[in-house]
Amino acid sequence: MKKLTGFLLFLISLSSFSQILNPVNWEFGSEKISETEYELVFVAKIDFHWSLYSQFVEEGGPLPTVFSFESSEAFELVENVEESDSNKVTQFDSVFEMVVSKFYERAVFKQRVRTKSQAFRLNGNIDYMTCDDTKCTYKPDNPFNFEYTAETGFSIIGATPISESQISGNANVALYGMSQNVLQQAATNCSVQTTSLSKDIQSANNSLWQIFGLGFLGGLLALLTPCVFPMIPLTVSFFTKKSGSTKDKSGISKAILYGFFIVLVYLALSIPFHLLDSVNPDILNEISTNVWLNVFFFIIFIFFAFSFFGYYELTLPANWTNSTTKGEGIGGFLGIFFMALTLSIVSFSCTGPILGSLLAGSLSAEGGAWQLTAGMGGFGAALGLPFALFAMFPNMLKALPKSGGWLNTTKVVLGFFELALAFKFLSNADLVKHWGLLKIEAFLGIWIIIFASLAIYIFGKLKFPHDSPVKKLSLFRISSGVLVLSFVIYLASGFRVNEKTQTFTPLTLLSGLAPPVGYSFIYPNDCPNNFECFKDLKQGVAYAQKVNKPILLDFTGYACVNCRKMEEHVWPKASIKSYFENDYVLISLYVDDKKELPETEKLTVKRLGGGARILENYGHKWAHFQTQFFQSNSQPYYVILSPNGKTILNPPVGYTPDEEDYKTFLDCGLEAFYGLNNIDSK
Repeated sequence: MKKLTGFLLFLISLSSFSQILNPVNWEFGSEKISETEYELVFVAKIDFHWSLYSQFVEEGGPLPTVFSFESSEAFELVENVEESDSNKVTQFDSVFEMVVSKFYERAVFKQRVRTKSQAFRLNGNIDYMTCDDTKCTYKPDNPFNFEYTAETGFSIIGATPISESQISGNANVALYGMSQNVLQQAATNCSVQTTSLSKDIQSANNSLWQIFGLGFLGGLLALLTPCVFPMIPLTVSFFTKKSGSTKDKSGISKAILYGFFIVLVYLALSIPFHLLDSVNPDILNEISTNVWLNVFFFIIFIFFAFSFFGYYELTLPANWTNSTTKGEGIGGFLGIFFMALTLSIVSFSCTGPILGSLLAGSLSAEGGAWQLTAGMGGFGAALGLPFALFAMFPNMLKALPKSGGWLNTTKVVLGFFELALAFKFLSNADLVKHWGLLKIEAFLGIWIIIFASLAIYIFGKLKFPHDSPVKKLSLFRISSGVLVLSFVIYLASGFRVNEKTQTFTPLTLLSGLAPPVGYSFIYPNDCPNNFECFKDLKQGVAYAQKVNKPILLDFTGYACVNCRKMEEHVWPKASIKSYFENDYVLISLYVDDKKELPETEKLTVKRLGGGARILENYGHKWAHFQTQFFQSNSQPYYVILSPNGKTILNPPVGYTPDEEDYKTFLDCGLEAFYGLNNIDSK
């Protein structure tokens, strides 16, 4: 009875994972251009949170949307399929390591056709990939059929079905070594409870607060520069003395208003980006994720760094300062506003590079103008807060350190950080264009040189134009130098080789900054983490039977974002990797593999839900296997099977980024495997 109950729970759990996703629905139409020319219109209606990739995606990234048309002498295609820019977002994807374009909610494609006959049929197919935040699905077979007559023009008709007689007999046995009816479910009462569910709105809010926090941190750093720090006591004293008493509330209120206007000035800087965003929603991502703009950021950050080093000053036009200074004489609210604006302009030589970092960082993330607004708000709040705070508590001014050479030192230190950040942007461009210039060895080497130079500077052995002589090393300097040297040693530890995986050791602190460890001159790798893996089902099953280990079937894709996240951030965990090394046989099946199948495997097979399709490449083969045997078409998708591949040991799971959840899934599979062995032995 207990086993029966466990088996029923298993079936209920399995049903929650086994589902065919269809998040994109296509509508077709036509528009008459002239007597002989028409536009065929393809409209994709995309479910909320899902996206459809553009036609124009570089090789090595997500699969593009592809329109194919059967050739005919009855018509001529005029140029290529055009896609609307409406609802299209273009951005750099750190997982794909390239710029990708995709549509949300709705996408419109048009193909111009010139007719040459009075009546004919036009047949074609749409091949596309669609993803949400946790899974992807590849849809290679979406036929469409138009019928044309000179009297009525184009009209859409249903796809021509393939007759049952055309379907290859025993196709599943020939392709996969098994038929659907032999696949069984093991009776197990363990279940997977996942807690790390995706919450898009919460994630977006968290992202904005994170950007605000980074902006605030940038503002605090700007406060410690020689352009801003001396202004704090000067400005606060101006307000309190002008009011006649440090306890006069009017002076305090004016200082608070001054701080508020500083925030307002920096918030106003993001307004043009909102206007651009309203005209073209994807323009900000197009600007920030362009490969050559990343190269430009690299150059401009080098320029910023040498400005901080003191070789030249960044200044805005002098007439801007003169105009705002005149405005200060107006008095009242406007006068205070112009004082805040003047501070923003005269401090640009110090704040400009930090704002540039904020701009590049904000617009490189999803969220566009609102990300930038959050960052600017945090930056302005950090700059404006001291003026209000010290006006309310003027005695605190006495606790401020005096201006001196340490301000220039702070500026130079920021210059080293700008220099290091510059190579992050060059790395972005290198990854996208596959130049092979900044692989992990080169990137780490450059950062080691930069931060080792910073340590030498802190210890007073390196000088820049405006530095004061270092007569004695303070405790703060010594501890700061030791901290930077520790970071250099940490960077050098990235060259440690993991003998088991034969890759360099990934550095957690550099996640998202450094290239992936697999992008290497010395240790490039094929299978994730250099685990032993199979990319063919029959070979993997044969090996699993030989060693008597359960199978971890990994339905994945070269263009699957969350597949890479699982492979790079979950599988290498100490509590997870031993399963791949000791307990399971990993079989990774790529549903978007475009490699052509041998002629003997180009079979006509039944679709799930009716109809038929012809398998032409390995992606078709593995996608068909997933839908037919497991009633799912999303990736990643993980199934644990018995060594012979004929028993599902526990409920499959999709994207499971939580380490404990994924470990529970793997443990459950092993428990079922050992239980199955005990039953078989009896």
